[in-house]
Amino acid sequence: VPEALRGMDLAPRHLALLAYLQYDGPLTVSQLADRLEVAPTTVSLMVGDLSRRGILTREEDDADRRRRIIAIAPGYAAPIGEWLSGSAAAWTEVLEALTPGQRATIVATLRAYEAALDKQATRHAIDRD
Repeated sequence: VPEALRGMDLAPRHLALLAYLQYDGPLTVSQLADRLEVAPTTVSLMVGDLSRRGILTREEDDADRRRRIIAIAPGYAAPIGEWLSGSAAAWTEVLEALTPGQRATIVATLRAYEAALDKQATRHAIDRD
């Protein structure tokens, strides 16, 4: 984790959101929800959390003032880019040797793992309350 993000208590779901913003550019909450395959309210909560920490920005969409465009804050763009680039290169190297079916199995496994982590985090939060 880059120095700029240490102590921010980022979860895997935050990393996925940051990766989409890094590689796809600024997106709306709905677009992020579609990519992450979660409800828009879940994305709104994550965006709110990361915005309060200064990691993300929320700007009005010029085409539709009711929507907000989410982006990585300028001060965090370089550290996040450097952090994600190493992972991206490693994943590319590993996945290139696999068949499409093998890649699909890995993606399904990672999604199931992330869902289980979210479930554990929710249980932990409920137990604390």
